[in-house]
Amino acid sequence: MSCAPEHCEQVAEGGDAALFADAIRRMLRRIDVTAAAIGTQFPLSADPVGGVWMTAPDGRWTGGFWVGQLWLALQATADSKYRALAEAALARLEVRLARDNVLNGLVFYYGAALGAQLDRNSLGASLGRRGAAALAARFVQGSGFIPLGHDSGSLTGDANGETNIDGVPGMGLLWWAAREGGDPRLAEVARKHVRRHIELCQRPDGSLYQAALVDPDNGATLRLYSPRGFAADTSTWARAQSWGLMGFVQAYAWTQDRFFFDAAVRAADWWIAKAPADGVAFWDFDDPAIPATERDTSATAMTACALLKLARLARDAAQADKYAQAGAQIVRALVGNYLVPTHPGDPRPRGMLTEGCWQRNQGMSTCHELVWGDYYLLEALLLLTGRLARLL
Repeated sequence: MSCAPEHCEQVAEGGDAALFADAIRRMLRRIDVTAAAIGTQFPLSADPVGGVWMTAPDGRWTGGFWVGQLWLALQATADSKYRALAEAALARLEVRLARDNVLNGLVFYYGAALGAQLDRNSLGASLGRRGAAALAARFVQGSGFIPLGHDSGSLTGDANGETNIDGVPGMGLLWWAAREGGDPRLAEVARKHVRRHIELCQRPDGSLYQAALVDPDNGATLRLYSPRGFAADTSTWARAQSWGLMGFVQAYAWTQDRFFFDAAVRAADWWIAKAPADGVAFWDFDDPAIPATERDTSATAMTACALLKLARLARDAAQADKYAQAGAQIVRALVGNYLVPTHPGDPRPRGMLTEGCWQRNQGMSTCHELVWGDYYLLEALLLLTGRLARLL
């Protein structure tokens, strides 16, 4: 993907430049410590006090974000140790090719395709193409999308008719593979998948449902809901809003289809209007306990990254400035208040992005460091400091 040239040189200056550069150093240190601690495992979430990671041998749906951080670290430093770490971890993700899970798009886009884009990495390119082919093969014509999948933890049991907006950003894998000489039908599957999610999940005001259930034979809508949110049928789960926004921005970047841009603008404007003053969202926008409830820095970091990309893609200067300023403000808040150390004498491991909320309804990692939050904050910082010239 390429960004609009007139906006590509917008990078931090002055105090922001020093703040963001220091944040990158902290995050790189955290990557080094994590790599030494996890061995051949993949980090998922880290406890908020000691920073000890919960891990999984196959990375689950988050494994690509750890490998993606290593590709970003290579981009930031040119230190070949990160290439070696990324390739070793990427090889361990191969077992996921056989999994029936739409979130494999995230695994192989961030884990594999980024290596091909940033490093011309042959292993990343090969595994990315294989991941794209396996993912596209699961498209269901009647549903109009790639369903959640039998290996996804489906909440309804209808693996062919249920989908989550969480899987929308992973469609970058298909557009990338089509561009790199793959079957052009991959791009068409990606386009249909994202468009269908906009039609199903985006409310008229720009907010998003997390999930949809349709009849897989004729595509008729059976239910729209947010199973991970506060109130499944009505509330807006923060991470649903950020997944959708990121996916719509990516879709526009790859296709230049105005339909995707307009959906991204609606989602972005809704977030900006509804988020707290510092831009760091609570886990669900409709939790009646706000402000006495959990934040979600992982959704917020994703949104900051998406806003910065949307700014570079916007052709209207005022609109571009609006999203650039909003994205930078969010990054300042995350770095200043949630990236360790957050206060003098903070004993926690440096570079942890605290207060990510994975699954609040299940009481799972509700105030923790989350690997995808780390990824998106680092990507946003590299964009803001000019160390990442292209949009991913």
